[in-house]
Amino acid sequence: MMAELGHFALALAMALALALSVLPLWGAARGDGRLMAAAPPLALGLLVSTAAAFGALLYVFAVNDTSVAGVVQNSHSAKPMLYKLAGAWGNHEGSMVLWVLILALCSGAVAGFGRGLPTALKARVLAVLGLVASGFLAFILATSNPFNRVWPPAPDGNGLNPVLQDPGLAFHPPLLYLGYVGFAVTFAFAVAALLEGRVDAAWGRWVRPWALAAWSFLTLGIALGSWWAYYELGWGGYWFWDPVENASLLPWLAGTALLHSAIVVEKREALKIWTVLLALLAFAMSLLGTFLVRSGVLNSVHAFANDPERGVFILCLLGLYIGGAFALFAWRAPAMAPTGVFAPLSREGGLVLNNLLLCSMAAVVLTGTLWPMFADLLFQQKISVGPPFFNTAMLPLSVPLVMAMAAGPMLPWKRAQLWPVLQRLWWAAVLAALGFALCLAFNGVRVGPALGFTAAIWLIAGAAADIIDRIALFRRPSAALARARGLPRAAWGAAIAHAGLGVSILGMAGMGLATDKLVALPPGGSTTLAGYEWRLDGVADVIGPNWTARHATVTVLRDGAVVTVMHPERRFFPLARQTTTEAAIHTTMASDLYLVLGEEEGGRAVLRIHHNPLAPWIWLGAAIMALGGGISLSDRRIRVAAPGRKRAATARVPA
Repeated sequence: MMAELGHFALALAMALALALSVLPLWGAARGDGRLMAAAPPLALGLLVSTAAAFGALLYVFAVNDTSVAGVVQNSHSAKPMLYKLAGAWGNHEGSMVLWVLILALCSGAVAGFGRGLPTALKARVLAVLGLVASGFLAFILATSNPFNRVWPPAPDGNGLNPVLQDPGLAFHPPLLYLGYVGFAVTFAFAVAALLEGRVDAAWGRWVRPWALAAWSFLTLGIALGSWWAYYELGWGGYWFWDPVENASLLPWLAGTALLHSAIVVEKREALKIWTVLLALLAFAMSLLGTFLVRSGVLNSVHAFANDPERGVFILCLLGLYIGGAFALFAWRAPAMAPTGVFAPLSREGGLVLNNLLLCSMAAVVLTGTLWPMFADLLFQQKISVGPPFFNTAMLPLSVPLVMAMAAGPMLPWKRAQLWPVLQRLWWAAVLAALGFALCLAFNGVRVGPALGFTAAIWLIAGAAADIIDRIALFRRPSAALARARGLPRAAWGAAIAHAGLGVSILGMAGMGLATDKLVALPPGGSTTLAGYEWRLDGVADVIGPNWTARHATVTVLRDGAVVTVMHPERRFFPLARQTTTEAAIHTTMASDLYLVLGEEEGGRAVLRIHHNPLAPWIWLGAAIMALGGGISLSDRRIRVAAPGRKRAATARVPA
């Protein structure tokens, strides 16, 4: 019964989404206030019906209703409750319902909290969101119904993919979808502006909080996925340039550019056409990621589905939404002439440089991700594009981006001089140069990590210098505390986010100094790595809720003293007939001791040992970046009180 109610709720949501996509848009075109006023109730109805469908989906997974095909394929009665619930969105069908639910939440938020929006603009934004929702609801009902029944009911389920039975993967997809769908709102604002033929400072103020929220959630989602890959897959790294990893990086890069470009629209009413284009591109990259994950065109440990028919449906949606939006952009953008004028050397110019470098990086990632597919299609050649290509191509773009990030916030608007800015950053440059020299002195000629440490120190010190300059710490020390209290939260948030990126770069540079070793040890045997002694005490069998495992005990010593005892495992899931690794990690702020248990050969256990300096800083920095975004979003001047739109002066011509 609950599955049928969930299916009915999806059908009702489809009807409401279609009404939302048509009636307010028609009302805005005709100036009909009654039709435009229907948009918020329809959006709230879409939210309630989609939430009911998702609640029904959670229920059938929680009670392990094996008459539902999705439960049979992705759950099992022996699973812990967290993974039963995570199974609701840990598969293709359920994840699409979650995708639409978050879209409905965003639509409801625009309807409920967008009281300051002009009626026509609000109606158009909600109509575009309804159009996007109707397409994906049609996709769910036609090809991916999560409530399909099986008869006779199975005695039990097949279980969730063992790799996904992890708390990190329980929360990773919702955070990613909050980022992806948040860019659907900026996309809707861009399309609404194109339909209206108007972009101004008020539009930039309305778009900016949505871009900021989407960027913050996407940052957390990517970081959580990277952390999961680090401790769950047992590969010892944090980023592998996997195609699906790249699919999440693409909207993050475009969204970062959009976030900075929207500031220029808000402050100077410049870069209007470019900002609209970025809003379209950010959502286009989100839809492209959805297509890559679910079409089967790329193989990945992260892929949800391998169904070409579903991929064709999503490709049609991609063509409809993005193709239509770009056609509208080509038609209406030339009429939106920029009004702000600025010199190349100015804060606007710095943000333009930021945008160009970020978009160039996105182009590199997009090319490297899709080129193997096109090479196979056009030339019947099987090629792979891996880390050497991406690392080599991204480095020349990353270095100037990081260098400009410290100076950009200190440049004045419209016109600037470089020398005064450099004078305020001299101590940041000295610290960065000192870090480079010390890294070379202690680690030989490893230039890559040294450059990473230099860039990170420059960025963190530059963020501190920006705050110090704003509060006039050295010019007027007596008033510095009062100025700090009065400093806008958006300024604090921007500096914290920039510093967070510096912290992540420190962690990445530290990983460039990582060492590893592969050994086969008998019980009681030991080896050394990075100044530590690693002693295998023994290997035993353990039994878990729905798995069995070989469980090793390894004592780590330094100078004869015990540092920690580590327990790596190899787990076997009988139902899925799949083996996974459970890496043991002893972490400090200075480094990670990372241990993976391999196969046993002739009474010896194979151990892969890693010493990863500064590894925790990668994810700490991402959390700091997201915190900076949250602090900026808490600034009331960003969320509300958008500047009122100026009415165009109309001159009366005598008859």
